[in-house]
Amino acid sequence: MQGFDVEGGDLVVGGRRLSALVAEVGQTPFYAYDRQRIAHRVAEVRAALPSGVDLHYAIKANPMPELLAFMAPMVDGLDVASAGEMQRALAAGMAPGAISFAGPGKRASELDAAVAAGVLVNVESFRELPLLAEASARHGRPARVAVRVNPDFELRGAGMRMGGGAKPFGVDTEQVPALLRAIATAGQQFEGFHLYAGSQMLKGELLAQATLATGELLLRLSADAPAPVRHLNLGGGWGIPYFSNEQALDLAPVTAALATVQDRVGRALPGARLQVELGRYLVGEAGVYVAQVLDRKVSRGQVFLITDGGLHHHLAASGNFGQVIRRNYPVAIGNRMGTAEREVVSIVGPLCTPLDLLAERVELPVAQPGDWVVVFQSGAYGASASPQAFLGHPPCAEVLV
Repeated sequence: MQGFDVEGGDLVVGGRRLSALVAEVGQTPFYAYDRQRIAHRVAEVRAALPSGVDLHYAIKANPMPELLAFMAPMVDGLDVASAGEMQRALAAGMAPGAISFAGPGKRASELDAAVAAGVLVNVESFRELPLLAEASARHGRPARVAVRVNPDFELRGAGMRMGGGAKPFGVDTEQVPALLRAIATAGQQFEGFHLYAGSQMLKGELLAQATLATGELLLRLSADAPAPVRHLNLGGGWGIPYFSNEQALDLAPVTAALATVQDRVGRALPGARLQVELGRYLVGEAGVYVAQVLDRKVSRGQVFLITDGGLHHHLAASGNFGQVIRRNYPVAIGNRMGTAEREVVSIVGPLCTPLDLLAERVELPVAQPGDWVVVFQSGAYGASASPQAFLGHPPCAEVLV
């Protein structure tokens, strides 16, 4: 199931049978992240990227400290979206020079902390410049800055579009030259550009087209750069399949597009490096969410498995984190793998709301109280993206195995 091994009817995660892993964690619900699957995915991406293209991890996908410490030596940089994430990136051992900070609403204190630490700030509005200048004066060092661009095109086919049209993210393409002049006047240390057009893209040809368009736009904007361009962050948005009708992303056209952009950048901007910023793609398929069945309830002929976990731990699986039409994540009864007797059930959590639904009318082995429900594709946007304080239920645990 989802590439995980099975032993004696138990799902195997991180080399441990589920029954042993539950005992080791000491509670349910919990998330478990398989470090070998993460390492294998990073190696696959490294092999697919053209030589010289840097790989960054966007820690918003999963900011678990142990996972960050494991990930940091394997990537070229960490991308953060708050001062809290910046502190986690630094604590994971990543050099400040390899950390970049994006976000449309950075507080003055966050900008000050970034300048003090020597972290790169992706500037997203003119408002940030005087705040960065004040921080530079306080700390006696110029702010390291790049410009996040809101492009004049959209990423077609993306699960969530973060560029093109009217957006809170980045600086509109037509305003970038004026911002670059303001950066030069302020004496800040300009280093490059950042453009993140969208997320959860599964169509390689469309992603390749967006990569080429991104490269061309950033090359055009570089003509007004106040200093030599050191890097171009092309974003990411590489998706993973969650639902039965989805296919894995074909990397071949993406790799070819990156090679084309790298060739053009190499000729136009000697010394500039390309960066790819990935989050979900690196960790999403390596994680599972495990909850225990508390009750088996039949209501007017429909079977409900009521678990000790739900939307307060895994908002995305409940369908309340961006889905327009709710669809089921892949699920299993983790201690009854391969059992022949099956039935159609809905899996719900303990919360007093009909939104607390982990799976609706799925065919699974017949389960009883005490069994364990496993939700796959749970390594990204899980615990940290869920309302764990909702209704006062206990938080879930997280383990790297």
